[in-house]
Amino acid sequence: MGYLVSLQQVMETRELSVVAGSFIGFQLMFSGMSPLVSSTLTQGYGKLPPQKLTEWNSRLVSTVHALIVGLFCLYILWFDDAVNADPVWGDPNLVKLNVAITCGYLLYDLLLLACNWSTMGDSFFVCHHLAALYAYGYVLTRGVLPYFANFRLISELSTPFVNQRWFFEALAYPRSHQLVVANGVAMAVAFFLVRIAVMPPYWAKVFGTFGTPAFESLGLGAQVAWIMSCVCLDVLNVIWMYKIARGCYRVITGSGGKKKGNKVGPAEPNHINNHLD
Repeated sequence: MGYLVSLQQVMETRELSVVAGSFIGFQLMFSGMSPLVSSTLTQGYGKLPPQKLTEWNSRLVSTVHALIVGLFCLYILWFDDAVNADPVWGDPNLVKLNVAITCGYLLYDLLLLACNWSTMGDSFFVCHHLAALYAYGYVLTRGVLPYFANFRLISELSTPFVNQRWFFEALAYPRSHQLVVANGVAMAVAFFLVRIAVMPPYWAKVFGTFGTPAFESLGLGAQVAWIMSCVCLDVLNVIWMYKIARGCYRVITGSGGKKKGNKVGPAEPNHINNHLD
């Protein structure tokens, strides 16, 4: 018993260290790596106004985070037999690492939004982050629902396309440009596949646990955190999918122009990096 308690404490310390390291790492990436890499890749970066430079760096960090946790998520889904066999109480070791990376990122991004609220603030996005942190807190502290926690991170695989659309917009690429159109279509397809199309199988798996001993052993707090956060995140995903599909249709048909005051176009909300669902 003493060994198990000690092992649990080591695990908790490891996850807290990963959260802190993720927070610091993404902050350093935002302030150091992104300006260096971006100025090397495109001369247009240095011509952007300060407000857009901040969001550019934020979105580059968002893309890096999405690739890390999205690919790690797929690895776990394909190769972690313990989690797939028991979605409620399976061994959460790898999932907790992935979730800890994401929690560190979300804390970094919330701080960034707070410091730049006048230009980057988005209440929907804050709700998204807080709902995710609330639910993932149970994963990190109790190790519950590893399959479902990891499954939500599939949504990150759409983020690079969303951010790339904003990069094209910031660099003043015309919406009729082949790269812009191709990325817009890819963004809509990816967003649908990893956020909308996965809803039926995900919720079927959720409903399949209802009434089972594993579900009952979660307790009311974890049950409410799990279900309510997922509902909130999926509502946001449907809203964002509608905006993206509408914008994609306008680009393909050539029926849409820029709206006054709309910096990123009709295909997405003002600051959709979307990080975790």
